[in-house]
Amino acid sequence: MLKPVLILCLGNEVLTDDSFGFWVAKSLERNQKIIEKADVIFAPLAGFNLLELLHGRQRVLIVDTILTGKSPPGTLQLFPAGQMATSIGLTCSHQISLPTALKLGAELGQSMPGSIDVLAVEAQDVETLGENPTPPVLAAVSPAIEQIESWVMKQ
Repeated sequence: MLKPVLILCLGNEVLTDDSFGFWVAKSLERNQKIIEKADVIFAPLAGFNLLELLHGRQRVLIVDTILTGKSPPGTLQLFPAGQMATSIGLTCSHQISLPTALKLGAELGQSMPGSIDVLAVEAQDVETLGENPTPPVLAAVSPAIEQIESWVMKQ
């Protein structure tokens, strides 16, 4: 049975800093406090492909990588999905953005979450193939887990 709370970690586990969501999901899977209250899913998806995962949830936290150049690599930002910055994993040239997908899902009669937040890490390198993030992004995994615990518990 689906839990009403979802931690949705996005990215690509073999693309340096875009693997941040993968590493966060792996850490969360061992966190009993989190898995009692929320489903944790790692998904290398975007746009329309996320609708099925979001359907029927009440609250969702999306964990992803962003590349704005406005903050040092490894900086974490927590914000409502409506204030979403351009993201590596949430959109690409062949898909639609997450806000557009959510609007379409609601218009198609799917039950979309009432609350969606994004926890994003500023990336340093999202182009190099590699199984590990750069040091500043890897160092952000533990603080991200702390922020996620706080977000989940504030239900």
